[in-house]
Amino acid sequence: MTLSTTPSTRFAGLDGLRAVAVILVVVYHLFPSSPVQSGFIGVDVFFVISGFLITSLLLRPSRYGPLPSPRRLLDFWRRRARRLLPALAVVIAVCATTAWMLGGDVLVGMGRQVLGAATFSYNWLAIAGGSDYFTATAPELFRNVWSLAVEEQFYVLWPLLLPLVLLIPGRWSRVALMLIAAGGSAWWMAALVAGGDVTRAYFGTDSHAFGLLLGIALALATVNMPERAWMLRRGAQVGSLLVGLIGLGAVLVAALLPETPDAATFPGALVMACVGTALTIFAGVWPGSWFGRGLDVAPLRWVGERSYGIYLWHWPVLVLALVGTQRTGPEAGVPVAIGAAALVLSVGAAALSYRFVEQPLRRYGFRRAARALWLRIAGRPLMRLAGASALAVGAVAVGGTAAAIVTAPPTTSAAAAIAAGEQAMKDAEKAAPDEPDEESEQIEIADGTEITAVGDSVMLASAPSLYEQFPGIEVDADVSRSIWAGPDILGDLSSRGELRENVVVALGTNGPVDWGVLEQMSQVAGKDRNLILVNAHAPRDWIPGVNAELDDFADSHRSVWVADWSGAIAPHTELLAEDDIHPGEAGGDVFADSVEAALERVEKDRIRAEQQREQAPSGRAHHIPFLE
Repeated sequence: MTLSTTPSTRFAGLDGLRAVAVILVVVYHLFPSSPVQSGFIGVDVFFVISGFLITSLLLRPSRYGPLPSPRRLLDFWRRRARRLLPALAVVIAVCATTAWMLGGDVLVGMGRQVLGAATFSYNWLAIAGGSDYFTATAPELFRNVWSLAVEEQFYVLWPLLLPLVLLIPGRWSRVALMLIAAGGSAWWMAALVAGGDVTRAYFGTDSHAFGLLLGIALALATVNMPERAWMLRRGAQVGSLLVGLIGLGAVLVAALLPETPDAATFPGALVMACVGTALTIFAGVWPGSWFGRGLDVAPLRWVGERSYGIYLWHWPVLVLALVGTQRTGPEAGVPVAIGAAALVLSVGAAALSYRFVEQPLRRYGFRRAARALWLRIAGRPLMRLAGASALAVGAVAVGGTAAAIVTAPPTTSAAAAIAAGEQAMKDAEKAAPDEPDEESEQIEIADGTEITAVGDSVMLASAPSLYEQFPGIEVDADVSRSIWAGPDILGDLSSRGELRENVVVALGTNGPVDWGVLEQMSQVAGKDRNLILVNAHAPRDWIPGVNAELDDFADSHRSVWVADWSGAIAPHTELLAEDDIHPGEAGGDVFADSVEAALERVEKDRIRAEQQREQAPSGRAHHIPFLE
C-alpha cells in the first residue's frame, strides 16, 4: 500500500485545518480588536492545502489516462468549475444586488470587481487599479476574492506545468526545485515590501506563490511513498503527533503576531504559517495518524467542509452590514454586535449554499442540475412554485448585479471632495489673490494674505471653502499626511520666507499626535506668529486622544490656539462624505468657519492683552497671562 495513490483516499486532518484557516481569517476581519492580529495568514494555510491537495489529485491514476491527456485536463478543470463557480456566482449576485439597493460608495468599482472575479484576475486588476488591501478608506465589496484569483490561476497553469516537472529524474530533485521556487517567491515578496509596495507584494501571484509551492513540494515528497510497518508503531505515531502539534502551534503563533508593514510579516509571518501548515498536513496524512483524526473532530470538520462558502460570504456581508447601519466600512471599526451578526449571517448563508447549490452541482454537474430544476418546474404545483421562485430570485439577483455595475459612481464621495479641493488649489495658483472683503466688523480677523494653511486630505477637501472665505490664503494640503510631516513642511516654508503671520495646521486625522512634533512646529512658527491647530473628526480610535493632546498643548503655549472642527461638524455629519471623514462642499464651509472662529479668538486675545498692558501701573514689570 502507498500514500496518496487511490482515488478513494481521503486526507485526514485537511477539513479540520481548513476550519482553522477560515476561523483565523473571519476573526481577523469581523473582530479586529481580538488578539488575532495577523489572522490573514489563514489565506496562506489555504494556499498550502491547495498546493498539496491538487498536486496529489493530479498524480493519482485516472480513467482519462495520465497527464497531460486533454481529456484528463478537461475533466480536472470541469471538476474545479463545479466546485468553485456556483457558490461564487451566488455570493456576487446576492451581495451586488444588496449593494445596489443601498447605493453610494459601496458600488464604486463594481464592474472591475465582478470582471476580476469572473475572469480569475481580481488580484491583478486590483493592483492595476491602485487598490490597497491594508489601508483603503472605501473597502471593495469583493476584496476577499483576490485569493481565489490566485488559486484559480494555479488551477489553470499547474496541470500544464506538472508534466514538465515530472520529467526531472528523482523524487527529491523535484522537491528541491519546488522549495527553491518557493524561496524565490518569498524573496520577491520581501523585495517588493522593502520598496514600499506591500499591496503589490501581497496580491501578486508571483510574490505570494510560496504557500502553493510548499504544498506542491510536500505532495511530491509523499506521493507513492510506501507504508512500512514501523510507520504504524506507537513511537512513530507519537512522533507524528508531536510534529502536527508543532506545526499547528506555528500557525496559531503566526496569527497572533502583530502585523507590521515590513519583511517581518511579509513574508516572515506568512512563511512561518506555511511551514507550520506543511508540518500539520504531513502529520495528518501519516498512516494511521492520531493527529489527523483528532483534527477532524466533528465541529471542525463541519466548518471545514463549508469553509469555502464561509470565506466567500463573510467579507461582503460585513461591508454591507456596516454600510447599511453606520454608513462606514470596516476601516472605521467593527462593533462587536455587528461582527457577531455578520458571522451568523455568513455561516448561515454558507450552510444553505453548501446544501442547495454547491453539493447538487458538484454531484450532478450543471446539465443534470438544470434538468432537475426544470422537472421541478414542470411537476406538481408545490414543486412548480418552488422552482419558479428559485428562477425568479435568480433573475432578480442577476438584474440587480447588472444594475449595480451600470449605476456605480465613478469615484467615492470622499475622493470627489478631495478632487474638488485639488482643483481649487490649482485654480488658486493660477489666479491673482483677490482683495479681502471690506466689511465693518467689530473684530477684524486676519485676511487670506496673512494665512498659511498646511493639512491633510480633510483640509484638501475643504480647500474650495478656504479660498472663498479667505481670499489670498496659501493652502498646502495632501492626502495621507500625518503630524510627523508638519515640522519639515513648515520649516521649508519658513526658510523660503513664505510662512505667514497665521499658521493653520490640520494634521490630526491619520494617526496619534506627538507632543515633541507639536513643539517643533511651535518653534518653527516662533513667537511672532500665531499657530492654529485644527482638531480632528473621524471614526478612528485615536481621534479623542488627538483632540485632547491638541487642547493640552494649546493651553500650555501662549501663541497656540485650537480650531474646533470636530465640535463644529459633529452635529452636521450629513455634510461629510460616506467615509464620515471628508467634507463635501457644505462641510468645507463648516471647516472654514471653524478656522475663522479660531482667528477671531486670536484677535480677541490680542486685544485683551493690549488692554491689560495699558491698565498695568506705569514703570512696573508685569506678566500677561495666556488667554484662551
